[in-house]
Amino acid sequence: MANFDWHAERCDLSDIALLDRAPESEGIDLKAVRLYRLGRVRTEMAKRGIAALILSDAINIRYATGTRNMQVFTSRNQPSRYLLLTENRSILHEFTGAEHLGAGYETVDEVRPAQTASFVATGPDIAARERQWAADMAATIRELAGPDATIGLERLNAGVAIALAKEGLHLVDAQEPVEMARAIKSAEEIKCVRASLRATEIGVGKLRAAIRPGLTENALWSVLHQSIIEQNGDYVETRLLNAGARTNPWFQEASSNCIGENELIALDTDVVGCHGYYADFSRTFHSGPGKPDETQKRLYKTAHEQLHHNMGILKPGMTFREYADNAWDIPEAYYAHRYYLSAHGCGMSGEYPYLYHHGDFPDAGYDGVIEPGMTICVESFIGEEGGKEGVKLEQQMLITETGTELLSKFPFEDELLN
Repeated sequence: MANFDWHAERCDLSDIALLDRAPESEGIDLKAVRLYRLGRVRTEMAKRGIAALILSDAINIRYATGTRNMQVFTSRNQPSRYLLLTENRSILHEFTGAEHLGAGYETVDEVRPAQTASFVATGPDIAARERQWAADMAATIRELAGPDATIGLERLNAGVAIALAKEGLHLVDAQEPVEMARAIKSAEEIKCVRASLRATEIGVGKLRAAIRPGLTENALWSVLHQSIIEQNGDYVETRLLNAGARTNPWFQEASSNCIGENELIALDTDVVGCHGYYADFSRTFHSGPGKPDETQKRLYKTAHEQLHHNMGILKPGMTFREYADNAWDIPEAYYAHRYYLSAHGCGMSGEYPYLYHHGDFPDAGYDGVIEPGMTICVESFIGEEGGKEGVKLEQQMLITETGTELLSKFPFEDELLN
């Protein structure tokens, strides 16, 4: 990061400047990233005849504008921060007292104070606040997009959605255009993904070095979280770290359980990291002080085999159904505890598409095409039903014009493979 005079440049140091000048921003044109993403959303809106979107998901607001503010809080307390987006207008309604946070963004034409239409903000007057919220929003939409516009809506409390419908607006779900926009990354976006992964790999390295019997899962997980925050990442979306018998079945979150001797320790990073991009890979470690036993190595090698088979079949132009038909066949012993997906899209969080196992495709799967610019996380969990331990592995990949590129570089465990 280049040195600069904080006093001389004080007038220019808006929130956007501080974010863009962070060390992990070196070599990335973040203005181009923001404008590309905003353009993607508007293109997908136009394809579906959607004249306006009301976005309240904090990650989707960040995707469309680059702005961020108390992402977990505002995602839970809705609508307290939201974005109205039309073909040629972007109005960020910012949380009370935080209007200055949207200043300077080329993706935001106007910042207005949000009207928080929630019960905790209004108490028994909630219905009146919801009606007023809807009336004001409908008036703005009619002014910008006309009286008969189709409006994409997401994540608002039911009363607000009902009040909007009573305003006579034609409402549709906003998920499809936003998910389809997010699915294809630009070259500059991939630089952000790499920055997030490199920071997360540093954190996982510190976590691995801290492993010792007697440490609690929570204490070990906190090593990763601290490192992510130190490196200007946002937060860790889950607490998926477990040890010993708690590794099987999967999805048991970190707890006060003490790590025992010679146990497996499984981790899924799920990091919303630098620039808000998801760093999502999984690793399984051994606590020592002895060597892994044959069962532990068998589980690890099997997960490693599944992972690399499915990584190897990914290619641009492949349909989701073709992927499922060619994916690794899960042995019966591990089928009951299989991970619920074979692979999934990844950007500013887990996202479209979901790629299902062959056996799950008839009930859960949908078709589509794997396209260049997608980033895909390939998953494996191997644990026998009734077995003592399990292994979680995952890799993050980029789909290119000619094939794939591995994005996550953290090494596997030689002592569990050999």
